[in-house]
Amino acid sequence: MCMEPDPSPLLVEHPDPQIAVLRLNRPERLNAVSLPLYNALRDELNRIKRDHAIRAVVITGEGRAFSVGADLKSHAQGQAGVEERKKYVETGQGVYQAIQNLPQPVVAAVNGHAVGAGIELALSCDLIVAAREAKMRLPEVGLGTFVGGGTVYTLAGRVGLGRAKEIVMLGDFFYASDEIAQGLFTRVVSVDEVVPVAIDLARKLAAKAPVSLRLAKELLNGAQRMGYDEALTAEGDALIQCMGTKDWVEGIQAFHDKREPKFKGE
Repeated sequence: MCMEPDPSPLLVEHPDPQIAVLRLNRPERLNAVSLPLYNALRDELNRIKRDHAIRAVVITGEGRAFSVGADLKSHAQGQAGVEERKKYVETGQGVYQAIQNLPQPVVAAVNGHAVGAGIELALSCDLIVAAREAKMRLPEVGLGTFVGGGTVYTLAGRVGLGRAKEIVMLGDFFYASDEIAQGLFTRVVSVDEVVPVAIDLARKLAAKAPVSLRLAKELLNGAQRMGYDEALTAEGDALIQCMGTKDWVEGIQAFHDKREPKFKGE
């Protein structure tokens, strides 16, 4: 009997030449993360990192969920050894870090339920558009496991330490419009608007100067680890770097010409 090949765990689309949309493609498992999905994300992010034509990225889920986190059914059925568990964890952490360190900005389009690793994936992105109907939670502590993706850092940075403790330690469900989620999302919209709004934000980001945008992402991500004087120095260095680019000249000229600038990332 001829077996149909497994569908790719990740779909890649380009609504514009400068934008890549990555769709988690395990809808039958509500896009629960797996090692093949992590590997596909890692490989595509590495490709995008080298592709200077891509100016912004959107990550969303296929079907009715963004991602319900780790595939606990698969975990329960398997008897992974220490090395297999370590590989799974390191691969997942590497994917989150790759998103956070990607030169291009990344927008999460949380089109449905986001649980555990699903929220962690969204938190790794620069901007988050969420469906007001989507239920979310970080259940790990109540399952005897633990959060990943730098959540202890990224979540506290968005909602504050007190609310981050409540979300992580209690693990209760919440919606994007709930008070506890204040500061977590860039936009909260209806489910049918999530991807279009995320793509619109990606288009706006893609129109910015790539070098300036990369430096903004890098410095803002590292701001909590900097002192005031270090931040001033880093900003000054970034400004000097931008002033040495052709895009800086284009930006000034476009301002004087009263037109939109056309940045090339040079």
